[in-house]
Amino acid sequence: MPEKTTCPPRVDAPKVDDGYMFSRKADILKVIAHPIRIMVLEELARGVKCVSDLTEFLEISQPNISQHLSLLRNNKIIDYFMDGRLRCYFLKDPIIPDILEVMKKDYKDDLPAPECCPVTKKGKYPGGRSN
Repeated sequence: MPEKTTCPPRVDAPKVDDGYMFSRKADILKVIAHPIRIMVLEELARGVKCVSDLTEFLEISQPNISQHLSLLRNNKIIDYFMDGRLRCYFLKDPIIPDILEVMKKDYKDDLPAPECCPVTKKGKYPGGRSN
């Protein structure tokens, strides 16, 4: 019977204790995965905005923007303070500016495919290569 080869454990592999952190990050990505919410977050990354600022900028109804803001707030991604009768929203979760920055990048090419399996040093990538 051939010997089974497995990849060695990564030295920097995440610990099981980090499960909450990964779950939180996945939840954030699920919540922000909507074009309107991404636009709202990009506006809030520029500074505090009230609901009327966002409805005017995004050209959507106040009830619609309020639903998006509520979802973001319930997931602790944003928060607000009251200024008289105005609700002024701001970013709360520190990962959001980083996510927005990554999303602005323009990725034109795929990552290069591996030449072979890093463990067995055998096998070949079945797909075509552009270079």
